[in-house]
Amino acid sequence: MVARLVIAAPSSGAGKTTVATGLMAAFAERGLAVSPHKVGPDYIDPGYHALATGRPGRNLDAFMCGTELVAPLFAHGARGCDLAVVEGVMGLYDGAADQGELASTAQVAKLLKAPVVLVVDASSQSRSVAALVHGFASWDPEVRIGGVILNKVATDRHEHLLREALGESGVPVLGVLRRAPAVATPSRHLGLVPVAERRGDAVEAVRAQAAQVREGCDLDALLALARSAPALGASAWSAEAALSPRGADGLARPVVAVAGGAAFTFSYAEHAELLSAAGAEVVAFDPLRDEKLPDGTRGLVIGGGFPEVYAPELSANEALRGAVAELARSGAPVAAECAGLLYLARSLDGKPMCGVLDADARMSERLTLGYRDAVAVTDSPVAAAGTRLRGHEFHRTVLEPGAGPAPAWGLRQPERRVEGFVQGGVHASYVHTHWAAVPETARRFVESCRP
Repeated sequence: MVARLVIAAPSSGAGKTTVATGLMAAFAERGLAVSPHKVGPDYIDPGYHALATGRPGRNLDAFMCGTELVAPLFAHGARGCDLAVVEGVMGLYDGAADQGELASTAQVAKLLKAPVVLVVDASSQSRSVAALVHGFASWDPEVRIGGVILNKVATDRHEHLLREALGESGVPVLGVLRRAPAVATPSRHLGLVPVAERRGDAVEAVRAQAAQVREGCDLDALLALARSAPALGASAWSAEAALSPRGADGLARPVVAVAGGAAFTFSYAEHAELLSAAGAEVVAFDPLRDEKLPDGTRGLVIGGGFPEVYAPELSANEALRGAVAELARSGAPVAAECAGLLYLARSLDGKPMCGVLDADARMSERLTLGYRDAVAVTDSPVAAAGTRLRGHEFHRTVLEPGAGPAPAWGLRQPERRVEGFVQGGVHASYVHTHWAAVPETARRFVESCRP
């Protein structure tokens, strides 16, 4: 039994991240062990959640992982905690395109049997807020909206009008937050700037968010609401159980190097857990700082991030670029997603990269965003040909060509196309995947690292 809240909003931009992160930090300051979660594929918000709680931020994605894994993954992350705070995605009822409620915050709240706190941007309304809240609270009777936090409230008079309007709605006001520039987090072409790029400022922003929430919200009422959630009745997911019955006992543990640092901040915590459970020794390295791969590296994982922001620095690290290219030429398994794909390319915005792939990348005005149904086209250390899974694309870059002679994936939406590269042991693609949905990926990859 874990007390839990889902922080949702009528739309993006209402202040979910500020409120969720502030609540996490404020409750952690009280001495509670707080488990942070994020609905959907977002990698950046969980970084702020981790800063607020001291625990890994974990994603709950019903599209990529399936509805059946949402509660077990939640229970895994929340094990041993006093409280879990789940930040929603987009508007409460917004999910995967043309898929009904799938992957929406509302669906996840129902799967977790969790009460919802609705964060409303009240900056341009007064009495209308009651109609808005009533509509969201009554739309789906299975979604329990247990309270409202009013954000961006201008004055005491404005607050009075809002509270008066909501007085007869049956949904209590659990917090009122004034406009506060100090809590703002800067954004750029793919959303918030990650914690790893502004750690000092991020720490101060999280402190300011905690202070704002502490002063403006009824923390005791919010905690009571969280504790009103019923027993979940789901067994916690574990990497070891996901990979049973075959183990790696008695076998050498190959070193799998995992890229990190400011340029490669996009990763799911479960990936490293699965690699370790599959028998790997997982070692992190920073392509911006390290001039060689970790000693004994037998496999390489390069996830997503912002290489376009750091292209000059990545290019200047010629020693590491050469080491990555040499490892790839040796046939060692290399799994690269999005930022990793760009790093393996010949160039990025005219700056030399690793040159593993005969392709060049550049920034674009066009945002490519959305869930993907994918099937593996070519056998690789990541997937056997014919393997089906679901993933996500999120980038403002273009790669030319977009696929090699042996593509990585065939995609069915939004249009049919092949994408990515498989050559030797390299699997490189724009598509982000969640290995908890396909744990055999980790076993296949680690087994490919063994002689």
